[in-house]
Amino acid sequence: MESPVEFLTVEECHQVDAALLTSREKFTSRVAIYALRSLKTIATQQNCTIKELSQETITDWIHRDPSLQETQDGSFRSFFSQIVLGAIRPLQAIANSVEEGKNDGAIENVTVTQVISHYEAQAKESL
Repeated sequence: MESPVEFLTVEECHQVDAALLTSREKFTSRVAIYALRSLKTIATQQNCTIKELSQETITDWIHRDPSLQETQDGSFRSFFSQIVLGAIRPLQAIANSVEEGKNDGAIENVTVTQVISHYEAQAKESL
């Protein structure tokens, strides 16, 4: 798994940039991808599933994350906690909408490609 400090890999940036999305939708996709990465990291460290994580556990982890301690103040950590918590609902929707047999509804199994595809599908629906 990539370092939590790295918001997106170069390949992920290229995937998002190539998607048929507005700038706002691309930003939302990037946020969801990084939240997914953070949630996977937290769940792994807590030895549980993402669904089992409490808001308090997520917030505490973000506030203790050494990479955020060194470079960001408390208000950013609180802001980022809300972003990660807010991403759970759309990530769960993605996990639930993946073709039957390819995902068991667990956020842990969501891929970057699925996140981008979800936001592209939403964009098409809004046209």
